[in-house]
Amino acid sequence: MSEQYDYIIVGAGSAGCILANRLTESGEHSVLLLEKGGSDKHILIRMPTALSYPMNMDRFTWQFYSQPEPGINNRSLHCPRGKVLGGSSSINGMVYVRGHADDFDQWEAQGAKGWSYEDCLPYFKKSETWEGGEDVYRGGSGPVGTCNGNHMKLNPLYQAFIHAGHQAGYPLTEDYNGYQQEGFGPMHMTVKDGVRANTSSAHLRLALKRPNLNLKTDVHSRQILFKGNTATGIEFQHEGKIKQATATKEVILSAGSIGSPQLLQLSGIGPRSVLEAAGIEVRKELPGVGENLQDHLEVYFQIQCKKPVTLNSKLGLFSKALIGAQWLLFKSGLGATNHFESCAFIRSRAGLKAPNIQYHFLPAAMRYDGQAAVKGHGYQVHVGPNTPGSRGHVRIHSSNPNDHPEIKFNYLSSQQDIEDWRACIRLTREILSQSAFQAFDNGEIQPGENIESDDDIDAWVRQNVESAYHPSCTCKMGADEDVMAVLDSECRVRGIDALRVVDSSIFPSITNGNLNAPTIMVAEKAADLILGKPPLPATKVPVWYHLDYQSCQR
Repeated sequence: MSEQYDYIIVGAGSAGCILANRLTESGEHSVLLLEKGGSDKHILIRMPTALSYPMNMDRFTWQFYSQPEPGINNRSLHCPRGKVLGGSSSINGMVYVRGHADDFDQWEAQGAKGWSYEDCLPYFKKSETWEGGEDVYRGGSGPVGTCNGNHMKLNPLYQAFIHAGHQAGYPLTEDYNGYQQEGFGPMHMTVKDGVRANTSSAHLRLALKRPNLNLKTDVHSRQILFKGNTATGIEFQHEGKIKQATATKEVILSAGSIGSPQLLQLSGIGPRSVLEAAGIEVRKELPGVGENLQDHLEVYFQIQCKKPVTLNSKLGLFSKALIGAQWLLFKSGLGATNHFESCAFIRSRAGLKAPNIQYHFLPAAMRYDGQAAVKGHGYQVHVGPNTPGSRGHVRIHSSNPNDHPEIKFNYLSSQQDIEDWRACIRLTREILSQSAFQAFDNGEIQPGENIESDDDIDAWVRQNVESAYHPSCTCKMGADEDVMAVLDSECRVRGIDALRVVDSSIFPSITNGNLNAPTIMVAEKAADLILGKPPLPATKVPVWYHLDYQSCQR
């Protein structure tokens, strides 16, 4: 017999854990939470400095890969997604970036009514406890802890980067998640008391103490069940058996920007051509399901360092043991940070209202996965444009729920993306050559000073660019007249009753920064929509824009 609940949530990730908490906290509603992965209580997840390990472990991660991408020399890029309690908040780099206020105003302009910055800000505040305390922009009593790691005290290169940006003519900002995103300043992370602050620890552990939440792990969701055009439950595989569960109120997909469109398509909701090619009967033709896929790309711009102050000296077993011991005993030191403690957001050209290039500064020179460290000492910025024009897709190619879907981003298929990358490389070189780095700079490792012309930059970017792991926008919200809008402004699937999507796939367009913070906000806001609560009052606050942005790049 089918188990029965008020709500079924598919995916215990960044959004799903929050929904499980919010939908059960009154005690009125029974909730079933389904998750493919298992426990997040592992030292490699909890310890911030170990961030490169979980995303490369099959135990914690869906190891997706894109199709060969023509715009980047037909390379196939890694697209890891969380397969563990907390989802991608358990395997990500813990960088906390809400996005620019203009991102959310654009959402509303694109048809997502009620999702302007003024509407979203109260939910950003509700979601976090900022170590600096509450103000008109930041939250002081929310579940997810945010901080600046070690406050840039353990390495002089963090401040050198900020000073270099100021010397190059860019503004400083005390809080890019507050009044002013544009500029150079400290970077924030989802770390609390030296431990990763994922949504599992912040929300799910509390919710699991309630009798009205049932969590099932090691579950593979196969399809949505229907009665007519009403979603009634989920068919899933668990303990070697095909099972069903029924939802009397709603089914909510929080399986992420790959998993949610895949499950919709497997259930007969999506582009007719995709469904028919996969042998799926069309239940509701929605051409936008799986389309509009967006991502951020980045490169590692690396400089050799004269002084032995970088993290490259901390890669030996003895150093790692000391770092681990301090973290285990005190939850402090280099183990308690993701090492991205300073950053910047700049505009690549005049005429842009908001920044479109983001910098994560790292006092080391190595790949994101911790491999291929340079010999000696070095430092780098992870940098790339944040407002891509390129659009891709997620499409099933069979009716087998165990088959990975086809993922194609169409990276660098927009001419503006190519031109933004040229500006990005040249502006970065200028910033890193400022006198603030004079005591440290021992020459460019990559791209290399010989990479100067447009053709040289284009070729180097095509060969070296990597995903920043921000796939999104594949089940976008939008206006009724937008045929590509999968959801209405309350996250409800168009033409289907009792079915919503709540995760980063609902973004109409990708935000200007890392995606975990806006995904957390989306879940907090969607929980009120699902429960029929009035939204938190919109908050009107000032937002900084360069006075002469139309004519000045900085």
